[in-house]
Order: sequence, then structure tokens, then C-alpha cells
Amino acid sequence: MMNDRTVPAALLRMHFHDCFIRGCDASVLLNSKGSNKAEKDGPPNISLHAFYVVDNAKKEVEKMCPGVVSCADILALAARDAVVLSGGPRWDVPKGRKDGRISRANDTLQLPFPTFNISQLQQSFSQRGLSIDDLVALSGGHTLGFSHCSSFQNRIHNFNNATDVDPSMNPSLAARLRQVCPMHNRVKNAGANLDSTPTVFDNAYYKALLQGKSIFSSDQALLTASRTKALVSKFAASQEEFYEAFVKSMIKMSGISGGGTEIRRSCGAVN
Repeated sequence: MMNDRTVPAALLRMHFHDCFIRGCDASVLLNSKGSNKAEKDGPPNISLHAFYVVDNAKKEVEKMCPGVVSCADILALAARDAVVLSGGPRWDVPKGRKDGRISRANDTLQLPFPTFNISQLQQSFSQRGLSIDDLVALSGGHTLGFSHCSSFQNRIHNFNNATDVDPSMNPSLAARLRQVCPMHNRVKNAGANLDSTPTVFDNAYYKALLQGKSIFSSDQALLTASRTKALVSKFAASQEEFYEAFVKSMIKMSGISGGGTEIRRSCGAVN
């Protein structure tokens, strides 16, 4: 983190993307091999990075106690540390996950998309045993990080037949995003921070959301149902309440059991 301020957001997102496909089994860490394209090379995961953090931790752990700690547990712990090092809450991570052997790029299409509406989000989360409350609390992970233009292009160009720009978006933010991300954007790394403090784990995301300054459609969607809107307001008003809910939901999400059966000796390759 001292070398690269974007690492915490990357690790948190990596853990989320791991748990949502086949449960928390470190399948997101596996490398593509031969004709099999792994999850990390699926469209939603191409922008994931900082795999080396988990790989380096695994190497150190293997030296001290070989074959004992799974890659899935290391990723869960790294995600917690990413939050703590960014100024967020600390919690005890339950351990004992096993690593899986199956990783397919096509499966990443089951991840929730940034263009999802509230019922699509709800369905995606409930399929994994997560509630509406978990959805709103875990969306707070968007307090860390950056998004490429492609993930919010739908809100700033050709929004619908009547208007180019999503009317629920703050007009000055929309104008700024349209400058950074023109219609046929050619700049590979163009995009926007997800909130005003992208390296600090705080409740700024919820405050921005209430001001029409969220980046994704899926963020804005949280204001379209009474239960989710009430939770957004609650977390915007109290960082403490957000932290408490986030910790509870992270422990729940990181407990989604996968098809893991082993402890891999290397996180990027099946033993």
C-alpha cells in the first residue's frame, strides 16, 4: 500500500469477485492454462490487479508452514487488511476455506454488473444467501477505488431516447465525466474515482449517493427502493453504523462456501 495506493481497492474487489463465483475458493487467483480461460481473464475481471500481494503472502506462509493456509483464506485476510489500512474497521476473519480447482472466464458473467437495477441486484445477492441489508452495506466498498469509463458510459451517453445523460446524476458531475470519457473514448486508463476520498475507507460514498454523485447505475439503484434508500441515508449520517453493518456483511459474504477441496501450494496454479 505504501508503494501503490490502489492496492486496497483491488484486494477488496478481488475478494468480492472470488466469493460471488463458486464461493470463496480462490478460483479468481488461478491463471488461464491451455484452452481454458480462467476467471481473471473474464471481461469483468480484466481490470483486477495486485494478485502479487496474495502470491507473495502465500510464498512466505508456505516457507513457515507448508500446505496449511489456503489461498482463499489469504485473500479474505488481505481484503480485511486493505480496509483496515485505509482507515476502516477491523474484524476477525473466520478461517478454514479450501481452494478450488475450477476457474472459467465465462462464469464471471454471473457477477453483478454496474448497470444493474435494484431487482437485478437483489436477485444476484439473494442467490448467494445475502440480504438487501448486505447489498447496501457491501456497496459501501465503492468508497475505495476508481472506475474505467466503460462501467458508467451508459449514464453519460445515449442514456435513453429522451436524454443523453441520466437525469438522476448531478449535472456538473455528468459534464465532467463526459469530458473525461467522450463517446468514443480511446484513452485506456480514463475514468473516475468512485468517491471524493478514493483511498480512504469512510462513508463518503453514501453522502455522494444522496447528492446524485454516484458513478454506477447500480449505486444509484439503491435509492429506488424504500428499504435500500433508508439504509443509504442511515450510513450517510453515521459512519459508525456503516462500519458495523459492513463488518457483519463481509463476514457473511466471506463465508459463502465454494467447491474448494484442497490447499494449493501456489495460488496461480493447480497443484
